[in-house]
Amino acid sequence: MTAPMILQPPQTADASVIWLHGLGADRYDFLPVAEMLQERLPTTRFILPQAPTRPVTINGGWSMPSWYDILAMSPARAIDQAQLEESADQVIALIEAERASAIAPERIVLAGFSQGGAVVLHTAFLRYPGTLGGVLALSTYAPTFSDDMQLPDTKRRLPVLCLHGRFDDVVTPDMGRAAYDRLHTSGVQVQWRDYPMSHEVLPEEIRDIAEWLGQLLAD
Repeated sequence: MTAPMILQPPQTADASVIWLHGLGADRYDFLPVAEMLQERLPTTRFILPQAPTRPVTINGGWSMPSWYDILAMSPARAIDQAQLEESADQVIALIEAERASAIAPERIVLAGFSQGGAVVLHTAFLRYPGTLGGVLALSTYAPTFSDDMQLPDTKRRLPVLCLHGRFDDVVTPDMGRAAYDRLHTSGVQVQWRDYPMSHEVLPEEIRDIAEWLGQLLAD
């Protein structure tokens, strides 16, 4: 397993953001975003893990960084559940490492783009039993959410920001909205924002993320 990239803050760390990249990208993908955000959050550590390289069925079996294999695009994207659970285990290990370094769990935020966001949503709501500070879900979906999903009070109190491009043709807006709707119906403190973009990140979106994180992690 490749070690995560860790961006240490200029001041003593008292919060952490664990940020997962998307399919085919790597741990450097969101480094410029993390650097920009850290200018506003000088006590926040950013952890950028790396997905393993493996064959992806829908991409002709070509090997690429992937948190899990996508077996088919429909219905609702058939995925390799065991690989998703392995990736969730990797995220949980990073959470526990941050807790061991004296970061309070309510000041640990999970963030993920596209496939990384799917791992983050699964980990935060269906796997990790403890408290977290919040979830950033960028241009993503929730393949493991179900209509009969039951969440405890600790999960319903978890702040979530869902961000999506209106013209996204990779993870279509309806897929992102379905994840948001399921959380909202379950009583989660979730917000939805969309932008005039495709499967990407815009400066306006980064400003909104900075504002949200700033409010969430304000001392």
